[in-house]
Amino acid sequence: MNRGSVLVVDDDALFRAALVRYLEGESFAVVAEGDPAAALERLEQRTFDLVLTDLRMPGLDGIAFVRRVRALDPEAVCIVVTGFGNPERSVEALSAGAFWFIEKSYERIACLSPLVEKALEFRRLHGANRQLQRQLESRYGFDNIVGESEALRATIDMVRKVADSEATALVLGESGVGKELFARAIHYNSPRAARPFVAVNCGAIPEELLESELFGHVRGAFSGALRDRVGRFAAANGGTIFLDEIGDMSPKLQTKLLRVLQEREYEPVGSSRTERADVRVVAATNQNLPELIREKRFREDLYFRLCGVPIEVPSLRARREDVPLLVRHYIEVQRRSYPDIAGITDTALKRMTEYDWPGNVRELQGLVERLVVLRRSGWVDESDLPPSVAGQRLERPSVSIPREGIDCAALVAAYEEELILAALNATGWNKNRAAQLLGMKRTTLVEKLRVRNLTPPGGAPDLRTRNS
Repeated sequence: MNRGSVLVVDDDALFRAALVRYLEGESFAVVAEGDPAAALERLEQRTFDLVLTDLRMPGLDGIAFVRRVRALDPEAVCIVVTGFGNPERSVEALSAGAFWFIEKSYERIACLSPLVEKALEFRRLHGANRQLQRQLESRYGFDNIVGESEALRATIDMVRKVADSEATALVLGESGVGKELFARAIHYNSPRAARPFVAVNCGAIPEELLESELFGHVRGAFSGALRDRVGRFAAANGGTIFLDEIGDMSPKLQTKLLRVLQEREYEPVGSSRTERADVRVVAATNQNLPELIREKRFREDLYFRLCGVPIEVPSLRARREDVPLLVRHYIEVQRRSYPDIAGITDTALKRMTEYDWPGNVRELQGLVERLVVLRRSGWVDESDLPPSVAGQRLERPSVSIPREGIDCAALVAAYEEELILAALNATGWNKNRAAQLLGMKRTTLVEKLRVRNLTPPGGAPDLRTRNS
C-alpha cells in the first residue's frame, strides 16, 4: 500500500540512498535528487506529498530551497535534515516554512517514519481545511448574492470596501433580508477569512446565560458551572464574531461589550483574569436603535462604537426586480431533490413580483420550497400560490356608525383582541406562529397578552409555548 509520495533532496549520495531504502521499506513512493535545481524542475512538473531536504547543499541551501518549494506549492510540506549543532539554522528553516527538522545521522533514520506520518497527516488536514475554506469563500462570495438591482449592488459595493478593513460594522435591515449572509460575506472576503466566524443570536439566548455564552465562565461561577467554559469571543479569536439581534442585549451586557470594543479585553464570568479579544465585531439588528436610545434601552456610546460602518440591506419590496432571479435560483436549488419540476410560469412569477414580501428573502425561500414540495413535477403556476401572494385579499367588513357615535379606541381594542385570540387558537397558542400570522413581533404579542391578561383555554400553563 502506497502511503504517500516523498521527494528526497540531498547531495550526499550515501545518505540519500539510505533515506530512499528506509522510506521505500515503509511503503512510501520515493523520488531522489542530489541537485536542488533538478529537484525544483521535478516540482514544477508534479506535486509530492512530502519534500525531505538536506540543509547544506551546494548552489542552493536547504532554507532557500524550502522557500522556493513553498513558492511553487504553498501547500507543500517540507522536513529539513540538519547537521548536529545548528539550532539557529533549524529555527530559520521553520520560519522559512518547513514543517519540522531532524538531525542528520544514520541512527536517526529509523525514527523518521512517525514524523513523516505526522507531516502527511498535517498535509491532509490542511488540504481539507483549505478545501472547506474555498467552499465557504465561494458560498459567501459576492458573486453568489443573487440580485442585480441598483439597491442591492450599492450594498454589495459597500460590503466589499468594509471587508478589507478592520472596521466594526453594523448591518441593518428588516427581518429576513439576509443580514447574516452579508456578515459572512464581510468575514470570508476579509484578511480574517482563514480564522473562525462565530454567530450569536442575542435575542434567542436568555439574558442570564448570554454573558457566559459570550465571555465564558470558570468552574463554580454560578450554580451548574461544573467546569470552565470557553466563550464565543474566545472561540472567534483571530476571526469575526457576529452579534445578531444586538438590540435585544441587556444594559449590563451592553456595558461589557462596550469595554471589549474599546479596550479589546474582557473577563470570563466568575474570573478576575483578563482575556484579550483579537476579534472583529459585526453586529446586526432589525430594530430602530436611535429610538431605543431615546427610550434608554440602548447605550448611545455603544451605538456609536458599533456603527463604525452602517450597512443597510434593502428589503425585497425595495428591489422587486430581484424577485424573479431569486425565485428561479431557489427553484434550481430544489430541483436537486425534485428533478421533475420544470420551473415556474410567467404568470406565477408576475404575482410573486407584485407581492410585498413582509418576510423578505426568508419568506420567499420558504414559499418556493413549499411550492416545489407540493407540486413535485411540472410547472409551478399561479393556482399553486397562496391567496395572499396570488393577489386575493380579505373582504373588508362593512362599517356603519350610529347617530350617537362610537368609542373607536374600545372597538379597535376589542377587534384586536379577537384577532389575537383567533391567531392563537389557530396555532395552538404557539406565540411565534401566531405573531407571524398577525404580522407583529413576538415580543409585541407577549406584551399585549400580558396587558389583557389573556391565557390559554382553562387557564392552564402554556407549556407548549413557554420557550417559543
